Amino acid sequence: MEEQNISRRSFVKGMALGTVVGYFASAGLSSTVFKKALLPKEKLEQVDIGEIKSLKLKVISETSWYDNNVFLNDVKGAGGLLVNQYTIPWTTEMVKSGYKGSNLGGFSTLIEAEFMDGTKKKFLLDSGWSSDWMEKRYKDEGVDEMLAKKQIEFLVQSHEHMDHFFGIQAVLKYNQNIPIYVPKGFYQEGFDLLKGKAFPEAKVKNDYPHKGTITVLDSSKVNVLYPGIALMTFDVPIILRVFGEQAFVFNVKDKGIVLVTGCCHMGIISYMEAVRKKVKGGEKIYAVQGGLHISPFEDWDPQYDDLILAFNKYGVQKIGANHCTGYITAEKMIKAGLPMVRGTARYMTKRDIYLGNGDELLIA
Repeated sequence: MEEQNISRRSFVKGMALGTVVGYFASAGLSSTVFKKALLPKEKLEQVDIGEIKSLKLKVISETSWYDNNVFLNDVKGAGGLLVNQYTIPWTTEMVKSGYKGSNLGGFSTLIEAEFMDGTKKKFLLDSGWSSDWMEKRYKDEGVDEMLAKKQIEFLVQSHEHMDHFFGIQAVLKYNQNIPIYVPKGFYQEGFDLLKGKAFPEAKVKNDYPHKGTITVLDSSKVNVLYPGIALMTFDVPIILRVFGEQAFVFNVKDKGIVLVTGCCHMGIISYMEAVRKKVKGGEKIYAVQGGLHISPFEDWDPQYDDLILAFNKYGVQKIGANHCTGYITAEKMIKAGLPMVRGTARYMTKRDIYLGNGDELLIA
């Protein structure tokens, strides 16, 4: 019991520190005073990750859940933001806006990279939440066949949150041997779910135990997977007792760096700054795609205005935001003149203000 208390205290302490650091990172450290006080003289140690020829990003699902209030009530009813997500009885019926009444959706993106010699490889980022919803979306986009034919090289789990990971059965049903990359910080429950353990209280199961390799990546280096493709892991404490998130870094020839993220709990400015400092060419970030985790519950805070303005200094040409990027955030980005890529509002994505389910972003 004492060990559990110590673990909980450490996590809460980490959350508090992460909140403070995250605020200044999100605000872009716009205060000169804080810049001088907190930032040492910059020393860049950049890694050359190589180049790819082009990149195609397909949004399979950005609909993590269908009703914010239902989700928040589930969390509140279970005890709050520090409760273990594997113990929360998530709402799976009688939600009018949900898929078959379930409030559970999920996040997943299909990535296709073209290499300099013209060959192509596909990767999957995250496996969603509801297995039913994710299987439907995978079938809609042909991902089920790609998995069955082993045309997808590997699955990257950005982090362990339920809306990115609990739908793992929908992936493993078609390929139990797919290699998986997870960030440092995955809990034993996550590995147990991969092996086939069910968590009835959270209404999550996996009937297709994973048989392939699992690679755990830490934050000590830029992890180059192929020429022009890397993963970076951030040691960040997140709500619902989740720790650590990883995200893609691509270098597209004649365009620049493209960042592809799941939720971006580390903060989009922290993400871009880390890439600028650690990746050769990182000072030219051409595009950002995925969840930006800015006001996901439409609870705008004025401090986020600094974050919106901070985007300008990076010269980003395309922002393919979705998922945990709030609609208010998207509206403010458009109003600020940022290059938001709009979507088509199909397949239960509610608005066309950003990239939604079934939409694509091509970088070539």
